[in-house]
Formats: sequence, C-alpha cells, structure tokens
Amino acid sequence: MELLKLEIVTPEGVIFDDEVKQLTVPGGEGEFGILAGHAAVVSLLTSGVITIDRKDGREVQVAVNGGYIKVEEEKTLCMVDGAVALSGDDTNLAKNIAKAKELLEKAQASTLTVAAAVSKFEGIKK
Repeated sequence: MELLKLEIVTPEGVIFDDEVKQLTVPGGEGEFGILAGHAAVVSLLTSGVITIDRKDGREVQVAVNGGYIKVEEEKTLCMVDGAVALSGDDTNLAKNIAKAKELLEKAQASTLTVAAAVSKFEGIKK
C-alpha cells in the first residue's frame, strides 16, 4: 500500500510527523478520508477526532478543536489550534480523554459535534 506523509502542527509545534496508510478527519462539511494520491484540497477542520492508520497497522486517534488541512498528493498538513492524543504507545488514556472533552467543549462546538466526538473516543476506553 502506498504511504502518505502526515504532519500535525499546533501553535506549540509539530505533534505528529510520519508516514501513514490513511487518515480520517473532521472536515467542515463532515468527516472525510485521505489516502496517498488524494486530490489536492484545502479545508476547514472542525472539533472532533482525527483517526490515523499508521504504516505498522496501529491506529492513533487525536482530538482536535479546529483548524485547517492542506492535502497534496504526497503530503497532508493539519494545522490545528489544539490537540490531545487519545490512543497510541505512550498515552495515559483516561487523562487524555478528560483533556479531550475539555478541549472540545472550549471550542464552543455544537452539542452534536461534541457528542459525536466524545462517543467516538469513549469507545476506545473499554
């Protein structure tokens, strides 16, 4: 499978920089998936969860509170206001879920957006 370079950047710096199989992002018009070779696009990101399928088969989920995404054939750049890792190797999941809920609520997202994102990552907790 062809890989795609993904970079997630916050005001504090780069929080993710690696090659991935695919990712799903909370776009302004709804969730959408990105694979290598995706058509070039720039879009708003809303509050929600970015799901990343890493090249080694592991899945990583990151809660974000909005920003922008720039997709090119070889690289995708997510510029977000804030992000919290929900799953991955070195994640204290319970603590990060609480941070993610707070992050989404501070983004003043609609109740439906918060509920959808929270339900998505609360399923990981089990």
